[in-house]
Amino acid sequence: MWILLSGVVGIWAIIQFNRLIQLKNQVKNAFAQIDVQMQRRFDLIPNLVESCQGYMDHERETLLAVTRAREVQRTASQSLRQELNNPQALDAWKNSAQELNQNLGRLLATVESYPDLKASKNVAALTEELTTTENRIGFSRQAYNDCVTQFNICLESFPGNLLAKLLGLRPVSVLELAHELIVQPPKVHFHTGPQP
Repeated sequence: MWILLSGVVGIWAIIQFNRLIQLKNQVKNAFAQIDVQMQRRFDLIPNLVESCQGYMDHERETLLAVTRAREVQRTASQSLRQELNNPQALDAWKNSAQELNQNLGRLLATVESYPDLKASKNVAALTEELTTTENRIGFSRQAYNDCVTQFNICLESFPGNLLAKLLGLRPVSVLELAHELIVQPPKVHFHTGPQP
């Protein structure tokens, strides 16, 4: 009887262990998808700033703020990637994303006040790419939150929570809807032709 019972417990532990590892890896992969889109965003920002520089000489502080915020966000992303369940790394990531979003929003609002810049096909294309990337970040964040929720449910449900404690696995925080530009990309309309 004890042999049968220990066999059942052993099989359960193996199945549960594999499920926890699968979910943990899905969370990592989901964050990697956000990271891919963030990298795309990081790559677009210098091109947008460079395209705007010639038109916006006296707006240098806005351009510098975007560049600085981009670097802070990149560093925060690298830190969070290393330890997804670190609350301090997550807070730093959220704060840096919010700062970058605010600075990008200011830059895009400033672009609106420069007719020649608004008419630039290069700036319009970069802005469209940035908006598309913001949408992709939102979708990736949603997929990440779904994976995190499944992982956390498995960690917190009985009897899986017993094995999770033995393995030292901790719940991971979802990425809340704190980033207005990530959730709702900036609405920028460039009119290249005459206004009606």
